[in-house]
Amino acid sequence: MSPTHRSTLPDDLSAAEEFIATGGDWDEIAQEVARRKEERVVVNMGPQHPSTHGVCRLILEMDGETVTETRVGLGFLHTGIEKTMEYRTWAQGSVLATRMDYVASIMNEAAYSMAVEKLLGIADQIPKRAQIIRVLMMELARISSHLVCVGSAGNELGGTTLMTIAFREREQVLRFFEMVTGQRMNNAYFRPGGLSQDLPPGALDWLKGVYRSMVRGLDDFDNMVMANPIWKSRTQGIAVLSLAGCMALGITGPMVRATGLPLDLRKDLPYCSYDEFDFDVCTADTADAYGRYLVRSNEMRESMKIVAQCIDKLEAMEPGSVMVDDPSIAWPAKLEIGPDGQGQSHEHVKEIMASSMESLIHHFKLVTEGFKVPAGQAFQTIEHAKGVYGVHVVSDGGTRPYRVHMREPSYNNLQSMAALCNGGTISDVVVALASIDPVMGGVDR
Repeated sequence: MSPTHRSTLPDDLSAAEEFIATGGDWDEIAQEVARRKEERVVVNMGPQHPSTHGVCRLILEMDGETVTETRVGLGFLHTGIEKTMEYRTWAQGSVLATRMDYVASIMNEAAYSMAVEKLLGIADQIPKRAQIIRVLMMELARISSHLVCVGSAGNELGGTTLMTIAFREREQVLRFFEMVTGQRMNNAYFRPGGLSQDLPPGALDWLKGVYRSMVRGLDDFDNMVMANPIWKSRTQGIAVLSLAGCMALGITGPMVRATGLPLDLRKDLPYCSYDEFDFDVCTADTADAYGRYLVRSNEMRESMKIVAQCIDKLEAMEPGSVMVDDPSIAWPAKLEIGPDGQGQSHEHVKEIMASSMESLIHHFKLVTEGFKVPAGQAFQTIEHAKGVYGVHVVSDGGTRPYRVHMREPSYNNLQSMAALCNGGTISDVVVALASIDPVMGGVDR
């Protein structure tokens, strides 16, 4: 942002029509006001956190309390992740992808890993156990993401209790993630070829122990939010976007399902064995902010149904590998971890340091150079918590990506802000933005 300055206006305008503004583009806005010879108020909402889970700027043109024009300013959280991937190995890409939409980071890893697996030609070789665990982790991430969405929206509207209840239930998910991956967020648990490691002993028993309380908590949360008359008055009929508008703007996820279209890639283009699970695609017919929250609320219950099925499948399954059976791809070479939960197992360290020079060389080259991916390109889509998430990977045959690009749903969904806000009041802008549920880490990549 530039220092505060007096905008340059024509000399024939009175002093009353001059104003002080900041920001590199405010001179252009002031000149446009002068050119039109009409009185307008331009409100700079941000850069801040108005239910965006990241820094976003909204430029609102006002006529009294009514919004006449909405512009979205992005780029305040730019990370350059896509470009950075070109300088890291294919396996290291998971560590970068997970930091984009950090509210549902596991899902980013899933799409990236499956795209690389397509290029490697091993998509049909991923162990069944790894696929079931992937589904389990993704559905828990969906619950966590929706809780953050609805809970933080409630907080923005003045209902702090809604956020505390939502984060209480989300805490159970994060504890399970930490138990399995060692991290609450930015897990880097999904790798091309499978998973970094299997579920630790006792993890499923712990999840079963909190399952009932999570279901009750989601019911309580739903009763407090969706049946709340104040919540209804602030969301029903607000930020309406029809199915035609969603199709024109490329809107996906809960936003399009709130218009009645059951678009869900878990059903339409199944991946990770989703076709073996019993669940419903949740829709609404209101096309407003309330409908989007209703879809998310119902989806959390469906996700809990999938979690229960994953637990049953894993318990009925014999222990096995969670990484493709190809030592030239599996990274690291041995996935067992030490008794402290960190580093490599003592057996593997003993082998590569004392018993087998070949194993040491292979481990060293696999970690430092990475594996080669045949030249070509692949595109993989998944049903992210925010909508359709796509990853386009291009390989020139080396150990690093030539190009990686993400079709991030938050970025596409933000295109609808003008349609949602124009003609409404300024008090409904935050409602509209929160109903999109954008995470700027994925938008500004």
